Amino acid sequence: MTGTASPTRPKRRARLNPGPARVSPVWTVLRLLGGWVTVAALAYLLWTWPPADWSMRLLFWVGLTILADEFGGWFGYLGAVLGGLPFFVPELLTPQWTVIVPLVGGALLALLLVKHSGGAFVLPFAAAVFALPLLAVGRYGTKLDPELTLPGNATFQRTALTAMLAALAFSFVRQLVGVAWRYAARRRARRAALAAAPAPVLPVAAAPAPAPTAPTAATQVITATAAPEEGQVGLPSSHRESGRHG
Repeated sequence: MTGTASPTRPKRRARLNPGPARVSPVWTVLRLLGGWVTVAALAYLLWTWPPADWSMRLLFWVGLTILADEFGGWFGYLGAVLGGLPFFVPELLTPQWTVIVPLVGGALLALLLVKHSGGAFVLPFAAAVFALPLLAVGRYGTKLDPELTLPGNATFQRTALTAMLAALAFSFVRQLVGVAWRYAARRRARRAALAAAPAPVLPVAAAPAPAPTAPTAATQVITATAAPEEGQVGLPSSHRESGRHG
């Protein structure tokens, strides 16, 4: 019995996965450089700016701290800590700054913690975590301490909230652009992987072998004839009769 070869099953094509995008070492160096430059600029401004102009120092502190956090690492937390620099230089410390540092510094740390918990869509919550304590202290702070009037100052609130909103707006745009850039890079990598992948080989079904035919028996035709009598082979009947009587 002759069997037919079973066709091979087509293999599933493996899903092409270009893998995570590699971060360029140049980009890593630029990010580190940008973070250190931002922190250094903040320290320089806090050190050299006139202490009496506390509103501008507050603007620099809040804005540059959030911008420094965009470079990753611990730059944001380092910027928040730099707000206490005037405490180590007596001539830089003012009565307003002794109120600003604990109040705004705590709000900045809370903002950074919320900001690090997700992407661009947690930034509104980070803004709320920063703004609500300042507004609450500005409204009810004098009930706890009659001398705590700075949080209710319109200049204080306007400066802190403006710096925060501007920095978070920049962060939001930067993160959206980054998401679009990574999506486009993955699409390009997927197209390149598809172009480089070998074309799938389709299996060819084997032609079925012809079924064997049963051998036909040869039919032998046998013709039976009467055998002639001995000695009279080939004689006609008249000669046979005369031979009998003679």
